[in-house]
Amino acid sequence: MFDREAEEAARFYASVFPDSSVGEVVRAPGDYPSGQVGDVLVVHFTVCGVACIGINGGPYFQHSEAFSFQISTADQEETDRYWNAIVQNGGRESECGWCQDRWGVSWQITPRALMEAMGSPEPGVAQRAFAAMMTMKKIDIAAIEAAVRGDQA
Repeated sequence: MFDREAEEAARFYASVFPDSSVGEVVRAPGDYPSGQVGDVLVVHFTVCGVACIGINGGPYFQHSEAFSFQISTADQEETDRYWNAIVQNGGRESECGWCQDRWGVSWQITPRALMEAMGSPEPGVAQRAFAAMMTMKKIDIAAIEAAVRGDQA
C-alpha cells in the first residue's frame, strides 16, 4: 500500500533488481474523493521474480518491517549495488543487512556467504557469523568470512 507513489516505486524496483518489471497499471475511470480520472490506483509489478501488487491507498496505511523483500547477493559488489541504490535514493540504513526505501518498504540485502555461515553445522561458525552481523548495518562479507575463520578483529 502506497500513498500515491506505487508506480514510481515499481519502476524504481524494476530498474534496480534483475527479473523485475512493471506490468499492468490500473487508472481511475472517474473522479473520486481524493483523486481524479486517470490517477494510478493499482500497479502490477515483479521484483526478483516475485509478483506484487502496489495499491495507491492514501496516507492511511504505512509500510512496516512486517513485510520485506529479502534479496540474496553473490558478492560484496552486488550487496553494495543494491544497498546503495535503496539508501541513496531517499532510503535509510537499518541494522543487520536491513534498509528501508524512500516509500517505507523494508529490504534485507543478504549475502549468500552470511546465510551459509549461519547455517553451518561446524561448531562456533554460526555464532561467530551472527555476532559479526549484529555489529553491522550493510553486511560486510570480508568481516563475516573473518569471523567464520575465527580471526580476531
